[in-house]
Amino acid sequence: MAEETFATFIARDRERLNKEREEISNQQHELKGKLDAVNRELAAIDAYEAAKSGKPRTPVKQVRASRPPSWGRSGSKREALVQLIQQNPSGLSRGEILDNTNLIKR
Repeated sequence: MAEETFATFIARDRERLNKEREEISNQQHELKGKLDAVNRELAAIDAYEAAKSGKPRTPVKQVRASRPPSWGRSGSKREALVQLIQQNPSGLSRGEILDNTNLIKR
């Protein structure tokens, strides 16, 4: 069996961590979708109650997941770009970035 070099160890560990990061990110997006659906249902219930009572509707306070301020908006172009770059530690060309993020139609 060939002895593993430090570089191959690091490459393998980087790949493992990138996969783990992607799984967590997917879980976050799934949970955000569920939270949005619950918020919509609560807003619909409030609207129904307001219509039945004839009183003006008071908006439901949206519960948001806390995240570091540097993350930006969910679904933002910046977030997609950062995620793409993190998933490709060996680098990407400008064209590959544009193709993968759909920032510019070619």
